[in-house]
Amino acid sequence: MSSLPPLTVSVTALAAFCREGDLDHRYAPGPSALEGMEGHRTVAGRRSGEWDTEVALELAHGPLLVRGRADAWSRTLATVEEVKTHKGSWERIPAAQQALHWSQARLYAHMLCVQHGLASIRVCLRYHDLLRDRDTVLERTCEASELATDFAALCARYTAWGEQEALHREARTQALRTLAFPLARMRLGQRQLAENVYTAARRGRVLLAEAPTGVGKTLGTVFPMLKAMGEDLVDRLFFLTAKTTGRTLALDALATVRQASSPAIPLRALELSAKDRVCPHPGTPCLGATCPLAQGFYDRLPAARQAAIDAAAGAVLDRQTLQTLADAHAICPYYLTQELVQWADVVVGDYHYHFDTTALLPALTQQEGWRTAVLVDEAHNLVDRARDMYSAALQAGDLRRLQRSLPTPLRRAVGSVRKEWNRVLAHARPGYQTCEPDDALHARIQDLVARITRHLADAPEALAGEALDAFFMLVAYAGAIERFGPHSIADLVCPADAPPPVDLAGAAPERPVRGFLPGTLTLRNVIPAPFVQERLRHAHCAVLFSATLRPMDFYADMLGLPASHVRLQAPSPFRADQLQVDILPLSTRWQDREASVAPLVQAMATRLAARPGNYLAFFSSFRYLDAVRVHLTATHPDLPVWTQTPGMDDAARAAFLHRFQPGGSGIGFAVLGGAFGEGVDLPGERLIGAFVATLGLPPVDPVHEAMRRTVQQALGHGFDYVYLYPGLRKVIQACGRVVRTESDAGSLLLVDDRYRDLARRGLLPSWWGLAPV
Repeated sequence: MSSLPPLTVSVTALAAFCREGDLDHRYAPGPSALEGMEGHRTVAGRRSGEWDTEVALELAHGPLLVRGRADAWSRTLATVEEVKTHKGSWERIPAAQQALHWSQARLYAHMLCVQHGLASIRVCLRYHDLLRDRDTVLERTCEASELATDFAALCARYTAWGEQEALHREARTQALRTLAFPLARMRLGQRQLAENVYTAARRGRVLLAEAPTGVGKTLGTVFPMLKAMGEDLVDRLFFLTAKTTGRTLALDALATVRQASSPAIPLRALELSAKDRVCPHPGTPCLGATCPLAQGFYDRLPAARQAAIDAAAGAVLDRQTLQTLADAHAICPYYLTQELVQWADVVVGDYHYHFDTTALLPALTQQEGWRTAVLVDEAHNLVDRARDMYSAALQAGDLRRLQRSLPTPLRRAVGSVRKEWNRVLAHARPGYQTCEPDDALHARIQDLVARITRHLADAPEALAGEALDAFFMLVAYAGAIERFGPHSIADLVCPADAPPPVDLAGAAPERPVRGFLPGTLTLRNVIPAPFVQERLRHAHCAVLFSATLRPMDFYADMLGLPASHVRLQAPSPFRADQLQVDILPLSTRWQDREASVAPLVQAMATRLAARPGNYLAFFSSFRYLDAVRVHLTATHPDLPVWTQTPGMDDAARAAFLHRFQPGGSGIGFAVLGGAFGEGVDLPGERLIGAFVATLGLPPVDPVHEAMRRTVQQALGHGFDYVYLYPGLRKVIQACGRVVRTESDAGSLLLVDDRYRDLARRGLLPSWWGLAPV
């Protein structure tokens, strides 16, 4: 084994690692990074010439080198000062957080005592209130000997951990350097995918990769990224998914890779789970006074953290493993997982951990200076998911709940919002309509957010439950105001039973004005490119992959991929003779659906008579589905049929899929784009065919039409980008349920006369053997 590099830690990280006390995660408005920097500049600008600012310090303690920058130091006064920006009364800062701040200040004080040969030093903690531009200075005189003892104790705790971590990274790198592919051979297309993924890591590029079903995408992306980690090209790997099934596949692939060597590769893989799925005390504030798992959290964290690291040597740290560890140490499982992220080699979680407005992973990447590799699984979902992340809606009910819960002075501010809200909605007609962002209303909303934020800074318990949720909706809407641009649309929806709008010539409104007029205002992101692009810049390299990424221009434009990005369309491992694809040129357009029912039912019955077995039939809506099902059961009563229904729970979905048994015969009716259109694996005789009686286009409604106009103006291709390509994606995903392995065989019947044109345009998978009827 090679000699280990010297251990280096920042003052901030050292103090945080050794912190003690309660967890306190109640909502308290804090400064943004930009606000914090501005606050530090304000304080620095008021200092006299006897002060030095941003003083670089470093001090070795055994093998550990501690580095940092003291905010201010005066040799004349023998005083060091640590500045912390905040909002509201400094007494509201939790005790554990204040102790952390003092720990940082004392570390700097010891380093200065050593550097300048001081026997004692004055240590100041300056809290700068951004809301009131007011400082509170707390100070202590500390003996150098006392500081030296504390410094040595903290360094000893971290050194043991740091040496363990250095040994782990060395062992991990050595093992990954000689990592062999865990299966007997690579599938067709999988090797090409793996080679391109590795090249993206080596060159620091973004790769857009379409890899058909059966290629082995998960292993074909994880394996080369781990090889790149073994060659010190990347420090961390983030595997991001849209659904729980994707996380499971990723964790299984990681387990396969780890166990392919003997002994198992020392790779720490961590699963991130949503708080509402793992919290043992939902609805309880996350602070020591109310939650037993938050009380003394940081006192119990070191033992739990070490236990998790020990467990990671033999298994992936999935949700269940982490829950067991948390129970054993009486510690919060959610925040234990959050603490473990910085010590994991691979993190598996939902898209929002990297792409959302307050995402954890890019923040840690910047803070720690990691070279991260990002794998985006089923990337065709990222367009819609990112749109949701950067959109926000505000309802009249949100504002009513806030008004009822706020003290009198703030209710007046809500009243100012109500005045502008009612002015906007008084001129609106019932139903959906686009509108221009209203500057006066938005100014009032931002002012209200600022006022409530100042109030919560001094009284964080003032809002709870539904009122706090309503405030978060208001904050999200205010954020969307700041982000609004050509990539977005503003719209509002008024109830269908709302009174007619006010006459624009100036007639007095007939609607009640004491409350909020009912309605919903939305700032809707349509093109998430600017925001996804910014998140991708945080990564050293990224691979966005899926079985369905055609045409690639659509995804590159909508996701803002850099001009230097690379594209791959991997060949399918399947042969054309495995899948019989026919086109039935009926019209499934809305006005023609009734006429299509009888010939469609006849074609379905004929196919089942020719080859009995289990089939899936996909339709554009439950109404169309029911029309075909009723006709089929009336004309072919002996043909077994089972049907997806709206709002099916997990048990009902499982029962639906259980009907697909080897040796069975019948048709499962489902809606395209629903629960059974992707992520369903029915290999072999469990599923031998599918009918797709739709082109999958979204409904031509006011929302999609507004989106089409926005995309057309920004990128061109408005109809294709809003209607055609998203619909086609759902079709190809649904068809991918039929052939899952190299030994499967089946058939597709595509029911719509427009499929011929799509085939001519090359928008359907090239390996399909199309035979128009």
